[in-house]
Amino acid sequence: MVVALDGTALTVVQPALQRDLDASFTQVQWTSTGYLIAVASLLVFAGRLGDRYGHRRVFAVGTLGFAAASAGVGLASGVGWVIALRVTQGIFGALLQPATLGMLRAAFPPERLGMPIALRTSAIGLSAAAGPVLGGALATQLGWRSVFYLSVVPALLIGVLALVVRVPAARNREGTPPGLDPAGAGLLAVTLACLVHTLVAVPEQGWTGTTSAGLLAAVVAGGAFVRHERRAASPLVPPRLLRSTAVGPALGILVAASAAMFGALFVGTYFLQDVLELDPLRCALWALPLAVLMVVSAPLSAVLLRRQGPRRTITAAMAVLTLGVLALSRLDEASGPLATGGGFALLGAGFGTVMVAATAVVVRHAPVADAGVAGGLQQTAMNVGPTVGIAVATTSMTALAPRTGERGPQWPDSAFLSAMPPTLTTLAVVAALGALAATRLPRWNAARPERAAPGDQGPGGTSRLPRGAGPSSPA
Repeated sequence: MVVALDGTALTVVQPALQRDLDASFTQVQWTSTGYLIAVASLLVFAGRLGDRYGHRRVFAVGTLGFAAASAGVGLASGVGWVIALRVTQGIFGALLQPATLGMLRAAFPPERLGMPIALRTSAIGLSAAAGPVLGGALATQLGWRSVFYLSVVPALLIGVLALVVRVPAARNREGTPPGLDPAGAGLLAVTLACLVHTLVAVPEQGWTGTTSAGLLAAVVAGGAFVRHERRAASPLVPPRLLRSTAVGPALGILVAASAAMFGALFVGTYFLQDVLELDPLRCALWALPLAVLMVVSAPLSAVLLRRQGPRRTITAAMAVLTLGVLALSRLDEASGPLATGGGFALLGAGFGTVMVAATAVVVRHAPVADAGVAGGLQQTAMNVGPTVGIAVATTSMTALAPRTGERGPQWPDSAFLSAMPPTLTTLAVVAALGALAATRLPRWNAARPERAAPGDQGPGGTSRLPRGAGPSSPA
């Protein structure tokens, strides 16, 4: 909640930050881009650190560091310090995020993971919805620096609690702690940093020589990473994870779902503000059904996951998400709050359900020894997917309707309305591909073949394996 609140509130206060620090538009953009590159490139390695040294310890370091960096941003005297401290926030954010999933994997038996993950998702959705409103109110009354002070006290309290409160710790079945694989971590960081930087630059610059070179660098580094992992004695991403009949497809589904949702939200926001000429507050209210349905659908999806299994639940949710994108593609100048709210509601319901169910699949089917890496891969998918979706949306809109203006994408109303349907249809195809991938998921969640080690027990001394569970494959 702290991380999501901080990130969404920043988008509202960036204009005030730019004026106060006399910063350029590019510098202000780097307050977001620097954080995103740092967090995306380090998530998997941070998860492996948790697997080796303990998720609670890594979580505490990440949370306390995030609090200190937030306070530093509030005290920064220039935009250069803000950018550097936002990158620092990204480093500590990368430490704490996979650790949350790793701690859940250790604290709850597999058959009870759905609801904790659902509550986590609801909290993220709630804070993401509240961030712009709270950030705007604080910036108006107390200045933009107050937004960063907002997260300091809660983060400090959470970090201290993580140090003093004992939580269940998973035993390593393999006897030796997993290796860190620094070479693999470096190659993966370069791959993701180049990829994210390229995808962030495309909406502003288009496909230029620089962005094309960035994409090529990501492909080369990615190929080197794959080759290294195949030969490494202790790879950063164990092949057993990606070869799983559940984990690989679930990660692909998370990328497709977040790309479709955030790409559609990007187009929908410009439609509301530029075509319908709504002010930011009315725009937020018209899109509010997305946040509401995301929060509400998360706990309901845990029930569906338990009763219907991952294949049916995620396939149906991806279909709902696809319908939501298609509903937005039919909007025009005469559309009112009912039509737009209906499309956004479908987006929220589908995405909230997919996020919970697919995350539960990734965490549940990963061995406890690799829970941090699995959490890092899940968080990476959730960071890369939105940048892919926005890049696809902007590239399509620009190709179909050349934009005007020097400070971001701006399209004439008529050109925007002609380009919006095919752009959103493309994003709907991305969501449909995610629904197709969902048909490869296991029909029912099966318990992993793990024997409870001494001390590796849930609340009340109960074993982590459900009664009667025996050896079975992830499928």
